[in-house]
Amino acid sequence: MSSLSASSIREQQHPLIRNLANAIESTWQRYLDLSPYRLPEDLGYVEGRMEGEKLTIENACYEAPQFRKLHLELAKVGTMLDILHCVMFPRPEYALPMFGTDLVGGRGQAISMAIVDLSPTNEARSLSVEYQASLSALPTVEFSQQRPVPEWGDIFSNFCLLVRPTNPEEETAFLSRVTQYLEVHCQRAIATAPTPERRDEILAGQRYYCAQQQLNDKTRRVLEKAFGEEWAERYLTTVLFDVVE
Repeated sequence: MSSLSASSIREQQHPLIRNLANAIESTWQRYLDLSPYRLPEDLGYVEGRMEGEKLTIENACYEAPQFRKLHLELAKVGTMLDILHCVMFPRPEYALPMFGTDLVGGRGQAISMAIVDLSPTNEARSLSVEYQASLSALPTVEFSQQRPVPEWGDIFSNFCLLVRPTNPEEETAFLSRVTQYLEVHCQRAIATAPTPERRDEILAGQRYYCAQQQLNDKTRRVLEKAFGEEWAERYLTTVLFDVVE
């Protein structure tokens, strides 16, 4: 199985990004039956320029019986920006939420934004009783700086953690919380039976999730500055937030 573990930019990124990327992959490998997922050949590894700085994007993608696509993206813009982005797309026969986590590090290598959530895709926009029980049972974590939910963020659950870690202890706490959410998600996925009769509802929820995520102007602006509008739209809709028709 291919991995980003020996990637050219992971070792150059903020330690929390590096550690979280490693934790995500090792958790996937521990719980899920992984196989490679084929991205368009020209979009797996990409280099460009943004404001005079080199922009590098590296993607690792897998699939599993319960998940159509497990996507981990690492990106670096010179010394300006370090990014981790991860989304797990359930197969449309499985009524599972969307796991997503993002880290953004700015100049001086401080993490400016950290988010993790299990976003419900059912019509009620609520997590199942089983998910709520598992997540409620996790130990309490405290962060000194909460970040506001963006305008398009109605996709997030009430368990969404959106913060700015201010010290190494909070960074460690965030890493631990993401790993806990991921373990809950993998365990629940393995225990979930497929419900093909709910396919249309599940797909509609995933489409809405992707449509809302594509409203994130910050992501789109970075991609457009480096590669142009047409390329940015293709990357957003085929790599970051693609949907099954």
